This record gives sequence, C-alpha cells and structure tokens, in this order.
Amino acid sequence: MSAPGGKLYIVGTPIGNLRDFSPRGCEILKSCDFIAAEDTRVTAKLLNYFEIHKPMISYHEHNRRASGESILRRLLAGESCALVTDAGMPAISDPGEALVAACHAAGVAVESVPGPVAFATALALSGFPAGRFCFEGFLSVNRRSRHEHLQSLVGERRTMLFYEAPHKLPATLRDFAAVFGDRPLAIVREITKLHEQVIRTTCAAAAIEYAEGGLKGEMVLVLAGEEASQPPAELSPEQAVALAAQYYAQGCTAAEAAKRAAKESGLRRAEIYAGLQAL
Repeated sequence: MSAPGGKLYIVGTPIGNLRDFSPRGCEILKSCDFIAAEDTRVTAKLLNYFEIHKPMISYHEHNRRASGESILRRLLAGESCALVTDAGMPAISDPGEALVAACHAAGVAVESVPGPVAFATALALSGFPAGRFCFEGFLSVNRRSRHEHLQSLVGERRTMLFYEAPHKLPATLRDFAAVFGDRPLAIVREITKLHEQVIRTTCAAAAIEYAEGGLKGEMVLVLAGEEASQPPAELSPEQAVALAAQYYAQGCTAAEAAKRAAKESGLRRAEIYAGLQAL
C-alpha cells in the first residue's frame, strides 16, 4: 500500500548502526514519491543497504530556502516526501525544523516515523541525572554568542546536553573549563558504533586531556547541572581575591571572576574586584 500523497514524513534514521532502522521507516522510504536528504551520498548508503530505489533531492542548511520551497510545491501538488538527515531525527538541531513549520503553515500533513536520537541515547549512557535535562544543541561559532550562551547556563540545575564535532572539541572544552570549572562531564562518542565510548571526567580535566584533540567521531557532551547552593565559605578578603584570580586565569573576565568568588565567599563583589584589579 503506497503512502498517501501530499504528506511530509519526518523519518528518523540510524545514528551509527544501520540495523537500528525501523521496519516502518523502511516501508515509508519505499512507498513515498521522493526523499529529501541532508546529504544524498550518506542517505544513498542507507538506501542501498535496504535495497530502496527512490529519487532524492538535497535539503540542508545552505539550500533550505530554495529547496524547501520546491519540496513544499510538490507536496501541495499531492506528492509525498520523506525527510531524512544524515543521522537521527529530522528537525532536531537541523534545518528540517523550517520545512516542518512551513508544511504546518500551508496545511500539509506531517507525520513522524520515530528513530534514534543521539542526545537521548547519550543521556541514558552517561549515568548522569536524567529526571530533568535540557538540550542545548550546537554552540555558536561566534565567540561572543558562544560566551553568552555558556554564561546563561552557569546556574542551570538540570543536566545539559550539547552536540559537538571532533575538530571543535578542544576549544569547547577550554570554554567549559573557564565557565564551569571542575563540573562533572561525560563525553559520549561513536554511539551505536563499534567503538562506542563514554568518558566520564570533569570540564577542567578534559580541557587538559584533549587540548590537542585526539577523539574521533561525532559526540554528545553531557554536562552536570549546578549542585544545590551551599552556604558561602568563610574566606578572608585575601583568599577571595586569590580565588577570583584563579577564575581569571581560567579564562573568565575580571568581572565574572569577582562575581563567582563573591558568591562562594559571601564577600562583596566590588571589594573582590578592586583587589583583583590591584593585582
């Protein structure tokens, strides 16, 4: 039985192991009119494995406007399309989000065919608290936006999840260490593949261990949330300034370093900032 026309199917695909593809997902790809793929070369491997022969068009971050308009026209004309990414669920940190929204706005039916999701799998593998968590996706490559994003999460109590590429990992770990210090961190890589690995460490230790890279494959960073606040430590003004100097050396600005030291010591931020400036 062929898939109904005029419908967009968002089809989850394996995140590493092709055998994780669902029977229903396979049926939809075989019955739809065409497939919109993030990278047609990657999707071709999946189609060949399951002996699926369907026309594909590319739909990715750099052509999503033009390609999205073309896909929508075909859907409105009555065709059915399966939207897939290179790995995981479309529309999760993915330009498919825009196509799904456009379909809803145009009255085109959208149906999900669930599949593996990297961040949920990584959270389960990490052993970190999973009762409450937040997905932060990919960090911006813009230095200012990236810094503001991380600073906004300093007080976040929930477990946080980030996507990261191997060549960007050293810089991200340096930023994590500067902002979160010795916070527990899990690096989950090569999920469902032969060399699947969970590295439980801390932000500070990981920044040193992987300063030159060395880890391969797409990865998910699972960051522990801030623990419940403790009563401020009884520090002398000199100790508080020394603590601020330590945060400053890790990459915080003078103002941020003074703020963190004030929170931990119970002393006035302005006093600590003045002492830090004197150094």
